[in-house]
Amino acid sequence: YIEPQRADSLLRAIIHRAEASRPVLDLFIDVSTMILHDPNSPLRNDEYYIPILEELIESPHMDEYDRIIFEHDLAIARKNRIGETAADFTYTTADGRESRMHDVDARYTLVMFSNPGCNMCADIIAEIDSSPLMNAMIEADQLKILSIYPDEDLQAWRNKLESMPSRWIVAYDKEMKISTDNLYDLRAIPSLYLLDNAKRVIIKDGTNVAAIEAAMSR
Repeated sequence: YIEPQRADSLLRAIIHRAEASRPVLDLFIDVSTMILHDPNSPLRNDEYYIPILEELIESPHMDEYDRIIFEHDLAIARKNRIGETAADFTYTTADGRESRMHDVDARYTLVMFSNPGCNMCADIIAEIDSSPLMNAMIEADQLKILSIYPDEDLQAWRNKLESMPSRWIVAYDKEMKISTDNLYDLRAIPSLYLLDNAKRVIIKDGTNVAAIEAAMSR
């Protein structure tokens, strides 16, 4: 692990050196995109990827088409950064009640974007539900878990409601604003965000339950 500030200068320096050879630059782009940007990469990290995108947008080797792609990726990567306030949204529960995510009152809020056909979602839900730490924090009213379904097949979502943990807030995005307004990067599901009491992002787009537990224990 490298601190983001140190990684920023290091990555920019690497790009400047790679620009001496277009084949080397292309290879660096391919490798860094696969490791840092692919939604299925265990090393995905927007904080490391952002300086790469910023440098590539300014690179004289990139054409207009390249820049459009990088500018889009940069706009998404800059959303909901660690330490910043997470984007707010309205959620609707099965009984039709609507609330704002920012109104969830807890020391920690764990937002989980999931869908009913996702096997990995089911595995992570089971792992969280069996976590002694998380259950203790829920019991102490220090943690609230908000499971959000961002898609449109509500019947499939309703069919799975009984299998969801009873102490979670289980809801859906009625207007589908999360997806249509690109409030969060949902290229891969599940996607978990750990937020503090001011709704600042502690963990962004994670799937590692142990890392989430460790962050709440610090």
